Amino acid sequence: MTEDRGAAGPYIEYDGLPVLHGSEVKLPLIHPYAPVEAGRYVTPGGGRLTIRKAEKNAAHLRITLDHLGCPAQCTEEKDAAFRRLALAAEGYCVQAGCRHRAAFGDGVLRCFEVRTGSIPLVAFVRAILAVELGDPSLADRLVEEAEARVGPVRPAETLNEDGQAETS
Repeated sequence: MTEDRGAAGPYIEYDGLPVLHGSEVKLPLIHPYAPVEAGRYVTPGGGRLTIRKAEKNAAHLRITLDHLGCPAQCTEEKDAAFRRLALAAEGYCVQAGCRHRAAFGDGVLRCFEVRTGSIPLVAFVRAILAVELGDPSLADRLVEEAEARVGPVRPAETLNEDGQAETS
């Protein structure tokens, strides 16, 4: 029997993926072509994906992707693709008059806020999973679609390290 000592451990190998905390081993593995709904999942790239309502913005979903224990997921290329994905979601928010900035954080914990009814949840989650597995094309397509509907989104480079828009 393994003792669960909170965030400190235990960590367990899971189906060939990076190690997971003992409390995460029973999370379902999300498949890129499966239906998507609110909940917590293990991703094909070894991350933990959480989908829930945003606390402050009732018309938004908060999607977090946690790669603790998996430094291979923290590359500049992936961070840039995830930033572009956050900006695509923000484009719809600007059009709808939302006052928040693009919700995004680089590194092992990435957070997104997606306005309900803007980008289909399944498309957004598939783009996240594709970037995680090294393919930014779905994220790029969502940016192109957002720009076609709402105009140009800011370049990804205008977000600072905290994921907030930099002001000039």
